[in-house]
Amino acid sequence: MKKNKSEYEFLSLLGRFITEYLPVSMNASKNTVSSYKCAFRLLFQYLEEQKGTDISQITFEMLDFDLLTGFFDWLVSDRKNSRTTAKQRMGALSSFAEYAQCRNLEAGCVFRSSLTRIAKKSFRRVKGKQRTSFTREELSILFSLPDAMEKLGWRDLVLLSVMYSSGARAQEICELAVMDVSHDEKGNAILTLTGKGEKSRRVKITSDATQLLDKYINSRRIRDQPDRYVFPSQRNDHLSVAAIEEIFTKYVTAAKSVHPDKFCNGPYTPHVMRHTTATHLIEAGVPLAVVKNILGHSSIQTTQIYLDISQQTVDRSMKEWNNKWFPQNKTEPSLPQEKQNMPDFLR
Repeated sequence: MKKNKSEYEFLSLLGRFITEYLPVSMNASKNTVSSYKCAFRLLFQYLEEQKGTDISQITFEMLDFDLLTGFFDWLVSDRKNSRTTAKQRMGALSSFAEYAQCRNLEAGCVFRSSLTRIAKKSFRRVKGKQRTSFTREELSILFSLPDAMEKLGWRDLVLLSVMYSSGARAQEICELAVMDVSHDEKGNAILTLTGKGEKSRRVKITSDATQLLDKYINSRRIRDQPDRYVFPSQRNDHLSVAAIEEIFTKYVTAAKSVHPDKFCNGPYTPHVMRHTTATHLIEAGVPLAVVKNILGHSSIQTTQIYLDISQQTVDRSMKEWNNKWFPQNKTEPSLPQEKQNMPDFLR
């Protein structure tokens, strides 16, 4: 039986999206492409098993609000996906919906608008005190984005590195002057940071961050000008907190456009970098009292909020526990890519 145009168009556009747009136009990583493939394999599995729909007959028109709502409910209830994982699947489908609508406004309209409605209804942020931090992979992506060959890119790279290495607040970085940078006997930089209540503390940063910071100060030729601020803006002699917020927004937005399966727990403000530093210090076994001094907290009770165990730590601990106490020959659940009628570009 000959396919109609809408049936052909869905699979045709999806094939080009997976094989051309993501890896070539967006320069997406292999992990990102793999994550997108998985999202659509799951959608196809749901359509086959729950709706009795043959893959070759899928059209944009059938992907309406009710069907997609059922799909995301199925992910959470039947496949036991977390809301974060379901949100990642949503991101993959939404990215394709935008791609499809740009190429055929009428075909992709229902699909995209349905996803937008579901996102607003089911995946809006829950208010609370949950704290966000960058994963180590997200940090690596973030640090790779500033162009060190450009003046502002070079500044931004050093700023991000120093903020992560020191756990400094945005305001403290704004007010960091050349006189506030000293060195120990091994050459590591020690920053004198002035925090809340005009309280000062000294924080030693890593050797890598030290090298970047020293090179940056020398490149600005302000080493012998102790009153000069380390990080200027384009118009003023020092950055504002709002300017640092814009820097974070710029790079997180750029990172997420290339890695839509990551940076899903925002918003990512400059304070997220401080929380990331604290979380990584605690994960590395640094005593809470030491972390308190690094962050400049007046009370250790304030520092204890950073004791929230990261998912990465939980996953690592569970893996070690399973490897030690349980057999290693367990079979994993079959994945949707095992189906023989799955399009080749999703395998």
